[in-house]
Amino acid sequence: MNAPGEARGDARGSAGRRVAVGVGACQGVPPAEVRDLVRRLLADAGRAERDVTALATVAARAGEPALLALAARLSVPLLTYGPTELARVRVPHPSAFSHSALGTPSVAEAAALLAARGAGTDAAEGPPGAAAALLAPKTKSRPPHGAPARATAALAHAPALGASDVRAAGDQNHAEAS
Repeated sequence: MNAPGEARGDARGSAGRRVAVGVGACQGVPPAEVRDLVRRLLADAGRAERDVTALATVAARAGEPALLALAARLSVPLLTYGPTELARVRVPHPSAFSHSALGTPSVAEAAALLAARGAGTDAAEGPPGAAAALLAPKTKSRPPHGAPARATAALAHAPALGASDVRAAGDQNHAEAS
């Protein structure tokens, strides 16, 4: 996280470094579990917290305290997508559990791809998520003491993505979730 008054960087100059984080989480997941997972993924991808432009998840988790806390820590919007919208995104690691529990075979990867792509994309660019690429596939959290994982996360980017594009998508999705 940046120090007070420190700029997050000019998105126009670092658009290729911008990252969207998709998170799938069980209700009541501890904030530290999500935070540690995202930090690990970013480090493994050679990225920093300042590169994150959005956190994204399924609409059913829009009020999840751990996700809201991480979005606030990163100073980014928490974007939410309905299960139908997420299900239209092709992903390399679909989940039968996610499909039965939430109505979509993917939350982390699909949400990351949608957030990286942003909103308002022309239909000629293909299905949702088509213009984005995964930097890190769905990865499970590693809670302490052998506890079961309660979160997954994935990283995605779109080469021409600017922070204002993602924030505009966040404004739209926040309005839809209300």
